[in-house]
Amino acid sequence: MIWLKRLFKLFLFGMISGLILIVGFYFYIKDELPTEEVIRDVRFQIPMKVYTADGELISQFGEKRRIPLHYKELPQTLIDALLATEDSRFYHHYGIDPIGVLRAAFDTIILGKRTRGASTITMQFARNAFLTLDRTVIRKVKEIYIAIHIEQLLSKEEILSLYFNKTFFGNRAYGAGAAAQVYYGKDLDQLTLAQIATIAGLPKAPSNYNPLRYPERAKQRRNIVLSRMLTVGAIDKATYEDAIAQPITAKHHGAKITAYAPYVAEDVRKKMVEKYGLEQAYTEGFNVYTTIDSKAQKAAQQAVKDNIHAYDERHGYRGPTSYLWHESELTDASDTLESVEGQEDITNDHAQFESWTFEQINEYLENIKDYDDLVPAVVTNLTEKTAYVQLRSGIIDVIDWENMKWARPYISDTAQGPAPTKVADIIQPGALIWLRPNNDNSYRLSQIPDVSGAFVALDPTNGDIKASVGGYYFANNQFDRITQAKRQIGSNIKPFVYSAALENGYTLASLINDAPINKWDNKLGTAWRPKNSPPTYGGPTRVRRGLAESKNVMSVRLLRSVGINKTIEHMTRFGFAKSDLPKNESLSLGSAALTPISVVTGMSVFANGGYLVRNQLIDRVENIGGKVIFKNPKLVAGYQTPEVNAYDDTVESDNQESNELMPAPRVISAANSFLITDAMNATIWGGGNWSKGTGWSGTAWRAQSLKRRDISGKTGTTNDAVDTWFTGFNSKIIATSWLGFDAPGRPLGSVNYNTNLDNKQTFGGESGAKSALPAWVSFMHEILPSIPVTYREIPEGIISVRIDIDTGLLSRKTDHTTRWEYFIKGTEPTKYTDSNLPIRLDDNKDQIKEDDELF
Repeated sequence: MIWLKRLFKLFLFGMISGLILIVGFYFYIKDELPTEEVIRDVRFQIPMKVYTADGELISQFGEKRRIPLHYKELPQTLIDALLATEDSRFYHHYGIDPIGVLRAAFDTIILGKRTRGASTITMQFARNAFLTLDRTVIRKVKEIYIAIHIEQLLSKEEILSLYFNKTFFGNRAYGAGAAAQVYYGKDLDQLTLAQIATIAGLPKAPSNYNPLRYPERAKQRRNIVLSRMLTVGAIDKATYEDAIAQPITAKHHGAKITAYAPYVAEDVRKKMVEKYGLEQAYTEGFNVYTTIDSKAQKAAQQAVKDNIHAYDERHGYRGPTSYLWHESELTDASDTLESVEGQEDITNDHAQFESWTFEQINEYLENIKDYDDLVPAVVTNLTEKTAYVQLRSGIIDVIDWENMKWARPYISDTAQGPAPTKVADIIQPGALIWLRPNNDNSYRLSQIPDVSGAFVALDPTNGDIKASVGGYYFANNQFDRITQAKRQIGSNIKPFVYSAALENGYTLASLINDAPINKWDNKLGTAWRPKNSPPTYGGPTRVRRGLAESKNVMSVRLLRSVGINKTIEHMTRFGFAKSDLPKNESLSLGSAALTPISVVTGMSVFANGGYLVRNQLIDRVENIGGKVIFKNPKLVAGYQTPEVNAYDDTVESDNQESNELMPAPRVISAANSFLITDAMNATIWGGGNWSKGTGWSGTAWRAQSLKRRDISGKTGTTNDAVDTWFTGFNSKIIATSWLGFDAPGRPLGSVNYNTNLDNKQTFGGESGAKSALPAWVSFMHEILPSIPVTYREIPEGIISVRIDIDTGLLSRKTDHTTRWEYFIKGTEPTKYTDSNLPIRLDDNKDQIKEDDELF
């Protein structure tokens, strides 16, 4: 009895001490326990997603990938797998499982090792959400208290939902939904039982059981999960045996990008970080909807790539990247070493003096990444008109003559070698080459391009950017040429010069002397001789034709007549910064350096009837719940009447963001816009009567292939064709195309005729019409069919009269020597033509012989 009393007292003392210890621990950590508000408001740190206007995913940003799911969206097999493996008594405890604790303690004491854990799912969630992974007593005590606290506040379903959304599953996947996408590229409800079990086994040790890095370990863990499911009756024997027989099928899957627009994504990322800060932008689960149209973006992307490759091909083949072996060296090994060491074209460290085996080539190619659409290949054999190549993964393909015959040697930007007659003139076995896929799954010989290109399209009525391509391959060069590259714009400046002239007394029928200019510059001690390209001069020429044919000397004369200051002031109405407009006569030829986005925005004033819209890429931002938290206000052309801010070059400030639509300021009259647009239509369609000998073509006549009379545009080429441009539009869409080298001052050069190619090829000097326009035409071929023909409305105050095409005066004739011309009422000619009357113009007889310049 004495011993029993002593044991009882000891037991009682232990209980009281334990209670005191528990209460003491509670008060010790009480202030560190999360409140109910914090527990319920668990932040998921969801990545930001960027979408097109039509809902296609462009990109996502954020270290942690999450796809939050409601409890009802969780597959029952996933719940069963987790409970069977981690906490089979989940529905029978209140945060901690005494039976589980005793069982774990028994295993540790009796067996001498820990065979199972005592942590419940609630405790695991408490640790993952609110604590560290430190193995300390105080951390474990906190974990227990938080688990009990959670059980008092949340239902079992809520706990499971939070667990499956918060737990780390490896490979930056937080939550089961993200894990399904990362490892299988599917939604959870599309996974097989074996795949579900693989995911359910990951929380125990995501790094050790990663199915991508350690497939065998993942398989063992998966089978343990399936075994537990069988033990608790969640699956039957047949289902179990079928599941464990399945291989590990996990592969890394990135986000389901359905609209490729990397330059757009980066621009949006920068804007969101600037607005919300890096942490908030990357973790709040923002859904950013851009103004991009997925069809337009795809068309623009393809147009830029095709145009760059077209330029690259007509300038010649720069040869294989390297040679892994040389066919000519497969002779005596001793002679080979001596002869090959002096050859400069063997640039690869792995160059061999015997042909490589299939396995060697395959291993080598596995270490070479694709360059956007270009894939590496090794030439293994030749016939006269075909090349046998080995691609990555051991694929053997045949490149036919039609896909290689373009490849005459590149000598320089202005010179090319003779057209090849057989494959051996181009490549030899052992060559490491680049191939570009055709639409029919065949391949075409290609090369990594040196030249760059850019393309941007927007809606001229509200400034919404519909497509934006800042370069050829974003992964290689993140410099966005649409928003960051200021390049001289050549004759793309002329519509603005001519617009200023119309505001200062000129009409489309006014005659300007198309004759050489010779102006002495006292500062430079030399003469400035701007000239046309080509250097032909037509004497007195109407303004309409001068703009359409891009006559340089006429643009200079107009600038002189209006005045540089007046012209610059007029140009600032189109959104151009005065600091970007040089205060000299070269401005009339396009010496101003501007970004493509500023050019297309300024030119949209002509497309929309005279209003300056604000280009914008982000339409709205939604939070994770789908609520719009930011809506970008739009400046809409003609939105409000009467017109506001007439001839004002300012734009409404951003403090009116609560208004979704605002009137865009009118910056030029509707009449001015209409006349310049109509003249730019002649840039494409020309004028006169070809059958009568009076026909003429504008510089953008190649755009006639679109067979649309409602389009207008302007080419642009700088000195030596360093930069080439084309901007074209109708009232619904406007786009600017640019082609040039990133290296400052490097000309695009010229090409001679390639006898291996068809008659449609471009040869001669590069220019806006030859180099930039093709991308615009390609884009519009895809876009215009969905846009109805929209003819320009004739504004109030515009009249048309019949004029003589030589003098610009009124004519009583109705034959090929006349045409109908538009005028602002009151500016039309009042005299009829008389062939006996001289045409009074500035005379300048100086002739010049220098090479072509800006036009």
